[in-house]
Amino acid sequence: MKTATLITHSHPPAATEAVAIATAVAEKAGWQLVATAAEIAKHNQVAGDVEPVESLPLDPDLCLVLGGDGSILYALRRFAGTGVPVFGVNFGTVGFLAAVERNEAEAGIGRALAGETETIDLPALTIDLEGESRFAFNDVSFSRRPQDRVAELSYRIAGEEVGNVRCDGLVAATPAGSTGYNLANHGPILAWGVKGYAVSYIAPHSLTARALVVAPGDVLTVGNAAGREPVDVAIDGAHTGTLIPGTALDVRFVDAVGKLAQLPGTSFYHRIREKFGHLAV
Repeated sequence: MKTATLITHSHPPAATEAVAIATAVAEKAGWQLVATAAEIAKHNQVAGDVEPVESLPLDPDLCLVLGGDGSILYALRRFAGTGVPVFGVNFGTVGFLAAVERNEAEAGIGRALAGETETIDLPALTIDLEGESRFAFNDVSFSRRPQDRVAELSYRIAGEEVGNVRCDGLVAATPAGSTGYNLANHGPILAWGVKGYAVSYIAPHSLTARALVVAPGDVLTVGNAAGREPVDVAIDGAHTGTLIPGTALDVRFVDAVGKLAQLPGTSFYHRIREKFGHLAV
């Protein structure tokens, strides 16, 4: 029997009805649907047919996500490097990474369990914090704290200093993440499949600071100037650590770390138009 793990939205009411749909579809398809006890508890009795486990298995046949981009990113990080495909049903706001929308949940889940999907290999950015490597499938951001002075950040690429700017922060984004925080900073959109990543400043106090596309093999080193305040480090929007004054942190590009399951015929450019509108009018 094939196994699918279930991960749902952090705001349960939105996805509870879809949990019941997913269990029914899984039973009909002969799949076992498993989730942690905490996940099941979000949905009360609706998830009664989901098999509870203490921790998610390392090698399920599929990870089914009923949520928004944040939930899908969590699943991608959870199964990074394992080859497990992540299939998302959008119960968030944008759902750029989702395969289908909520009104297509039953048909979409059915097709996913029937094997009617294609997978896209997604790259990630990796940083080392406290001796542990962390993956980011959207972005790694460095940002000043609300009550602190403007940050003074420098960055080097492949050992060469590129910029030293007073700003509110800096974002390094994968192609998948280039339509998020990076886009809000007027950074470039990178099509899925591009080998490389974008670096953009958050509110730079400069007329010349520009976003940059970096080659995949070049390491980005972000430094926080001595004598300033600590800068928060976030992975995919979640606070992860702190860059203290006078120190630096390396960001590296790692190719094909995650697998995103999509329905056949889905294209990046169609997704851009559907989620953000036409790029030119």
